[in-house]
Amino acid sequence: MNTISKLAIGAALLLLATSGLAQNDTADDADSLRMTALEALISAPPERALPIVDKVLAGNHSAELKERALFILSQMETPESQSRLLAFANDSQGELQAEAIRMIGIGGDKDALAALGDIYRNGDGDVREAVFEAYLIAGDKNAVFDIAINTENEEEFSDAVNMLGAMGANEQLRELRGRAGLSESLIEAYAISGDSESLRELAMDDSNPEMQKRAIEALGIVGGDEVEQTLVALYDSSDNSDIRESALEGMLIAGHDAGVLELYGKADNAAEKRRLLEFLVMMDSDAVWELIDSALEGSE
Repeated sequence: MNTISKLAIGAALLLLATSGLAQNDTADDADSLRMTALEALISAPPERALPIVDKVLAGNHSAELKERALFILSQMETPESQSRLLAFANDSQGELQAEAIRMIGIGGDKDALAALGDIYRNGDGDVREAVFEAYLIAGDKNAVFDIAINTENEEEFSDAVNMLGAMGANEQLRELRGRAGLSESLIEAYAISGDSESLRELAMDDSNPEMQKRAIEALGIVGGDEVEQTLVALYDSSDNSDIRESALEGMLIAGHDAGVLELYGKADNAAEKRRLLEFLVMMDSDAVWELIDSALEGSE
């Protein structure tokens, strides 16, 4: 063992074993020194650092110190350290349990991540949220997909789908549509993940009018030239007032005032022009004031 590691372990043992400091030192000073000593273990061999980390986790130390100990466990790439971390994730409670779960995500150990499935199934809302965060940190899209496809709880399904959207898991989200059916949460996830292809397909599908409208509006969140062209085309080609309104909402969300201006120029009745003008005002389009002046002067 090198000299630096020996010094780190020696300092950690000395400071962490001390239950109190001199009277003229404060409790904050004590925790600060203990934190410094604990962080020094990052450079120490796992077999020497692990007993000290165990001592911190079992002792009467602050939550902040214990959370840092959990992080150090996550950085030790040994079966023993991952086993300790998983045991803490199983047996502890509250924020420390949630932190241990998140640290499994940071460590990225495949076996430990797989074991989080049981913790998720047996945990409360906070525990399940922590498991999702661990999967997000580790980028484990398939684990979240498994939760989504196997749950019969609508809220859990929505949470899993939203997480897949945040992870950009387009492949898994598309598969969910085929296996679990279409839902509003799935459309939102397509928007979050930037899957304009799936949204465009749904926007063109009139078999489910409500989902079609949701998909059209969600396209505005994704944005981009192709999406903007799609929204204008949808408005232009539809006789359905709801679809037209959704297309306008999509353009509003995307900030595509040029498309609304294009539609205004082609509109052939006063009611439609008024509605388009209202959207241009909401979009704070530079051109809208000239249009308003023209309308007031009767040159429209």
